[in-house]
Amino acid sequence: MNTLHNYACGQWVAGADKGQELFNAITGDVVATTSSKGLDFEKMCEYARNVGGPKLRKMTFQERGMMLKALAIHLQSKKEDFYKVSWATGATRADSWVDIEGGIGNLFSYASLRRQFPNETYCYDGDVAKLGKNNTFIGHHICVPKEGVAIHINAFNFPVWGMLEKVAVNWLAGMPAIVKPATVTSFLTEAVVKEIIASKILPEGALQLICGSANGILDYTMNQDVVTFTGSASTGKMLKSNKHLLEESVHFNMEADSLNCCVLGSDVTPSMPEFDIFIKEVCREITTKAGQKCTAVRRIIVPENMVEDVQIALGKRLASNIIGDPNVEGVRMGSLAGLAQLKEVKEKVELLSKSQKIIIGDFEKFEVKGADKNKGAFMPPIIFLNDSPFKNLDCHSVEAFGPVSTLMPYKDLDEAIKLSKMGKGSLVSSIITADDKIARMYVIGAACMHGRILVLNAECAKESTGHGSPLPMLVHGGPGRAGGGEEMGGNRGVFHYLQRTAIQGTPTTITAILNSYQQGGKQIIKDVHPFRQYFEDLEVSETLITHTHTVEESDLVNFANLSGDKFYAHLQPEALDGTIFKRTVAHGYFVLSRAAGLFVDPPKGPVLLNYGIDECRFTKPIYPGMTIGVRFTCKEKIENDKPLSAANGEEVKVGIVKWLVDIYDASTQEVRDKLGVDGATGDTVGIATILTMVKKKNQD
Repeated sequence: MNTLHNYACGQWVAGADKGQELFNAITGDVVATTSSKGLDFEKMCEYARNVGGPKLRKMTFQERGMMLKALAIHLQSKKEDFYKVSWATGATRADSWVDIEGGIGNLFSYASLRRQFPNETYCYDGDVAKLGKNNTFIGHHICVPKEGVAIHINAFNFPVWGMLEKVAVNWLAGMPAIVKPATVTSFLTEAVVKEIIASKILPEGALQLICGSANGILDYTMNQDVVTFTGSASTGKMLKSNKHLLEESVHFNMEADSLNCCVLGSDVTPSMPEFDIFIKEVCREITTKAGQKCTAVRRIIVPENMVEDVQIALGKRLASNIIGDPNVEGVRMGSLAGLAQLKEVKEKVELLSKSQKIIIGDFEKFEVKGADKNKGAFMPPIIFLNDSPFKNLDCHSVEAFGPVSTLMPYKDLDEAIKLSKMGKGSLVSSIITADDKIARMYVIGAACMHGRILVLNAECAKESTGHGSPLPMLVHGGPGRAGGGEEMGGNRGVFHYLQRTAIQGTPTTITAILNSYQQGGKQIIKDVHPFRQYFEDLEVSETLITHTHTVEESDLVNFANLSGDKFYAHLQPEALDGTIFKRTVAHGYFVLSRAAGLFVDPPKGPVLLNYGIDECRFTKPIYPGMTIGVRFTCKEKIENDKPLSAANGEEVKVGIVKWLVDIYDASTQEVRDKLGVDGATGDTVGIATILTMVKKKNQD
């Protein structure tokens, strides 16, 4: 018999007693025992903060991202080993794919997200705030890793994804983690953590594992820690109200099981492809992981004239669903995670039966292929019908965490929206409709009570990831019953583990702190053109003050003919009455293009290409006769791990440089007076941030 081990303070240790027996959900056999007795939770927290934390915080976002990528590649190479273990949780191959490869996919996604962050140990957030009239006093926001530990308390249904979707985010942010999976399926989590630790890709202290009870660990949390919880709403509320968490103001993120709903639009008829999409989506959400998903469809909301059609179609599709041992060919639904879960689901079904009737499914009359249904945690899909969902309310408050859902009618879209919100907050809702007006009304009406809304129709169905699939770059969470928290969500998720601090000072000082040039800060002037320097040699704040160009009427005509932009304000002085312009005005894109002609150094050099503009604004008009110049400043340098492929087949290492293009009015006062142009010379008339790829000096 296998004894699970905890990974604490850099050591694999078994519990001090025999602990809890864990069972194979298919056969009912004991697969392992586990215990956390004897673990010193206080020391584990201190170890994470004092050993793992400093090492992660010394790494830049780019280095942390590359660490995630290396770990994802390693785990991907071991995935078949994890599939073998996952079978004992009752999961089919498809179920395990969501858990195992979905979890690894989160690592890949957050590894790629590193490109949205600077090559620093910290980052900044938002735009600069100009706090003084003369731009000598500004404000910004810096975000640094919290100096604590992320404690993740996870649910039993996704022992791999539940861990990896969280640790990917806290590691990218620079925080270590202690993972507490649900004990019943912790044998799969342990298998993955063993590979993570054996790979030695993470710095020591970045990850610890508790396979048994973690009761009492919250008493050792501090205000720099982050606690996340995924599981039942009742358990989450109990943890969230922990006295120590409140006293220490510990950040607590809760993602709770919820009564998610799927709505059939009133425009859909049985002959439309959207009807088949609806039936397929609902059945998939009922049977995937045997309904043990926090995002599963618990309420099926359909027009009252479609109830019978939906009932018949659901019955036919679910009747073809084969339940049994996931290793047996043809089986499409496995078991629940254990007999304890089966007992709990049966109790909830019995409770729901008091206010509504079962129309599909029978606990006694169902077949299991390749296994003994009396030994494994098997159950059939159960569908209720609630004819009066505004009167019989149990379906809006009682969740059976298995393949159980309730069908209910609505009269109009307002009723559908009201029913969707009666779950008092959910992780996800979906609506299947071919009518975009219905989609718009539903989303706007229901969004306040749902963390995510999927709008599904025939056009997007093939590419859709489905009602129940949270994605790394989108927020996963929801209001009310769903916990009120958010996970993942791209860089939004990373900010949960960072401390955002407002900083104030001169543009020069803020530039020095953030290593990102702030307009108005002191500039570095060199004798060499910035385009003649390699990536390593460029300095943030390095500035080229270009030659100038006086704009002529002929420039406007030539640019109009070349670009095809013959807007009246550039060419027709007689049409300017009643406009803001005193005379024909230069095209904004001509000004930007001519600015490029001023700052670009033509000969071949380290700058290989310009590949985009982050922002561009034209702030004041430029009239013929006025002169422009450019203050061209190295704004930010970003590491890049993807080399370019040269025409000769060689790889060229490059970095990305952001340049501030500050186009200013270089006209003399005499010219301005003659043209009747207000303001001081030297004013910015256009501003942009361009991105270039710059060759690195070291090509080894």
